[in-house]
Amino acid sequence: MATSSPVALISQVQQRKPRPYTPSPWGDFFLHHIPCTPSQLFSMKEKAQINKEEVRQVILETLASSSLVEKMMELVDRLQRLGVDYHYKKEINDLLCYDYNDKDGGSSNLYITSLRFYLLRKHGYGVSSDVFEKFRDEQGNISSDATSCLLMLYDATHLRTHGEEILDNIITFNKSHLQSLLLENLEPGPVHFGDTSWFRWVSRVEARRYISVYEKKATRDATILELAKLDYNILQAIYYDELKELTVWWKDFQSQTDLSFARDRMVELHFWMLGVVYEPYYSYSRITMTKFTVFASLLDDLYDNYSTTMESTTFTTAMQRWDEQTTEQLPAYLKALFINILNTTNKIEKELKLMKNKLVDLIKRLVIETAKFYHAEVEWRDKHYIPTSVEEHLQISTRSSVCTQITNLALISLGEVTTREDVDWALTFPKIIRGACIVGQVGKYIVSHEREQTLDHVASMVQTCMKEYGVTVEEANEKLRIIIEETWMDIVEDYLQQKRPMVLLETAVNIARTMDFMYKHEDAFTLSFSLKDVIASMYVNSV
Repeated sequence: MATSSPVALISQVQQRKPRPYTPSPWGDFFLHHIPCTPSQLFSMKEKAQINKEEVRQVILETLASSSLVEKMMELVDRLQRLGVDYHYKKEINDLLCYDYNDKDGGSSNLYITSLRFYLLRKHGYGVSSDVFEKFRDEQGNISSDATSCLLMLYDATHLRTHGEEILDNIITFNKSHLQSLLLENLEPGPVHFGDTSWFRWVSRVEARRYISVYEKKATRDATILELAKLDYNILQAIYYDELKELTVWWKDFQSQTDLSFARDRMVELHFWMLGVVYEPYYSYSRITMTKFTVFASLLDDLYDNYSTTMESTTFTTAMQRWDEQTTEQLPAYLKALFINILNTTNKIEKELKLMKNKLVDLIKRLVIETAKFYHAEVEWRDKHYIPTSVEEHLQISTRSSVCTQITNLALISLGEVTTREDVDWALTFPKIIRGACIVGQVGKYIVSHEREQTLDHVASMVQTCMKEYGVTVEEANEKLRIIIEETWMDIVEDYLQQKRPMVLLETAVNIARTMDFMYKHEDAFTLSFSLKDVIASMYVNSV
């Protein structure tokens, strides 16, 4: 077989037309935007510190009044939805531990039982679904005419695992009943109802929304509300500083490399990583993870729709050797890309070594594996192979979602909380991580199938599902949505077994949440203007 010369390869690149991706809505906006002055930030931090201690006293007083189960549960739920619970992890765990040990279940009230079940499972406590048995009617259903009660029950039941028939029945019966109640009373449903449950919601997005909701409540606590607002604005200033630093890095990267073939989504990727670890003390993690996911996005676009098969193979070989001297056979645009990835990764390794991170040797491996997985998709595409079953498709495609790499990088960047054994566990592709990959991959295939069919692309999972079951696109999409629901049961199951520290399991669940958010209704990452308002609320508009 004849091979292409370097000149021919360059000629092919020049004649190619990159996909017409929409440009970034942000450009260099974060180089110039100033969310607040240093004196304003200092003042907010002072006020927040005072408020934080006042709220701590409220929590301790509630814990002392141990008979007030309802008040206890509602306080925890409020702090979480307002996004300030990270200040009180020990106190909240004490509250929930006390309540979990109350074997009576705390209440014969359906709302309180649902809230308790939701919070305990959300925090890894394996409370039994049998607590709902006492609410069943003669037909075996559980219902109520109180909208708030049904909404809480809806959220609680979405922390189900496989085989929990009572929770399956509640979801089936009460969703339609709740929809009828909302229409009958002309009440607008909450933003998440019928879309996703609170457990799957991205924390910072919910915090921004709920601050506005809580502010209108007659029962609001002024101190908690003020803390939530101050804390939100303080974190917004931290995120802005991160984006400013990343924008400088990204503009320099772009100036050295021809990236006309790729999506410019650095800001969106920071928002994505913000959904994984949002706390202020994980600033370095977010910056590092954003750089890594920028690489992953560039490699995805490179392998998927721009480079020739020969270029893909040569580039992957260079990545595996991790040596600048091996790039001579690459065209100029790939050589520049490789060198920039290599230099940035080496710099991250040096930074982690200075932090005495014991897992630094894994960083390079994660970057190389990303390239290898994408190259495997090229080989699959070139063979025009359509898997015979959805399960076979998942076995291949979930690996190339780089979800495992993102999870491991997140765990590594958290520092001493993560051990070598934790990373080894993550590399075994446990249910909770595989589940996050499936949620993202299946969701992406559903929303991007129509657009991708106009391009030379790997076989869509929708195509595979249609072929396997002999169904239409709409019917295939419905079957794939069922897979997503069953996968969330796998995630909850693994989460409740607590095989690793909760902070690590929570990180893996957060990746699933962000995947769900990005691909719920459309490919929001590719069609990034759909995220503009949400991102503005995270980084630009204070509360």
